[in-house]
Amino acid sequence: MPSPAFLPGLELSRRFYTEVVRPLLEEAAPGIPHSAARIGAGSEVLGYDTERSADHEWGPRLQLFLHSHDVNRHAGRIRHVLAEHLPKTFHGWPTHFAATGDRDIGVMRVTDGPVHHRVEVTGVSSWFRATLGLDPASGVTPADWLALPTQLLAEVTAGAVFHDGLHTLTPARAALRWYPHDLWLHVLACQWQRVSQEEAFVGRCGEVGDELGSAVEAARLVRDLMRLCLLMDRRYPPYGKWLGSVFARTLAAPRLTSELTAVLAATDWHLRERHLAQAYEIVAHLHNELELTDRVDPATRPYHSRPYRVLRADRFTRALTARIKDPDIRELRRAGAVDQFIDSADLLSRPELARAATDAVTGIDTHDGPPRAPTKERRSQDGHRG
Repeated sequence: MPSPAFLPGLELSRRFYTEVVRPLLEEAAPGIPHSAARIGAGSEVLGYDTERSADHEWGPRLQLFLHSHDVNRHAGRIRHVLAEHLPKTFHGWPTHFAATGDRDIGVMRVTDGPVHHRVEVTGVSSWFRATLGLDPASGVTPADWLALPTQLLAEVTAGAVFHDGLHTLTPARAALRWYPHDLWLHVLACQWQRVSQEEAFVGRCGEVGDELGSAVEAARLVRDLMRLCLLMDRRYPPYGKWLGSVFARTLAAPRLTSELTAVLAATDWHLRERHLAQAYEIVAHLHNELELTDRVDPATRPYHSRPYRVLRADRFTRALTARIKDPDIRELRRAGAVDQFIDSADLLSRPELARAATDAVTGIDTHDGPPRAPTKERRSQDGHRG
């Protein structure tokens, strides 16, 4: 059977709620206060779904939020009514999600029996705690912010709210929309620090005949520059699959894409370094346009007495750090948020592990006390990534 015409997942979910789920909710629990949304994991939440997305965990689906006391009283009945009375298809797409045997991943399949649907009936607080490890309604501390992977922040602040009868979902999302100003300056400073720690390696690897190593270093720097531009543009950097797609929407993309592409395509380290230097200067100009700090000279220069062309990106780190007003944040180790120093998907997808790693690496107290000073040994290692 041919697939129906593709409809972006957010619009499909919006229609699913309005045309089917809400009327059935009224039948199951008349007049019950609720909110409805499609947020969380899924390419459609970020707006990047295509026909390919329909092969798993995509389709007519949403979250249905109730007051916590109503979850206990009504969620079971609501789930049952939906399972028994949802149409088998909606706009041509099956509403039943069959198990694949791969964790809890489901795929759309037509069924003759009850519908195993993807309408999640839950509470706002419990959903955020399960997703992020915290409830933003209770406040978000600096330790919380640094422990939150930006992919998860993107997922909970993107998507769409179809109805907010509880009047709590929209404020919760708004509380996570972007870092507080001092923390924004901190993560920007830490991203510049990452660039500063490796910008000379492209030339050094090339000088000893290691073109492959030079190319790998250049690719790392391209990734760091892209993530930096997203942070400058107040966009949460997503994981690798969508990094280029989100970067293409930034103000920096028209000026930077050709240079970054040339860096990755270069087969000679001299050419690679030349395009990187041009990219550095473009990003430096973008920094100055933000007026977050005093103007920093955007010109590249030699690396000390060595001939490699670098920006000395640590100058931007210092300029940003100097503008941080909160002394506790200003004195934090320059590791940044959790996905600035860890890229393990297994860790970043588990809030409790991300939080533990953030506490260990940054020295910030997860109970929001003052940051712990690094030991003498750890202090001597700061800023040396090879």
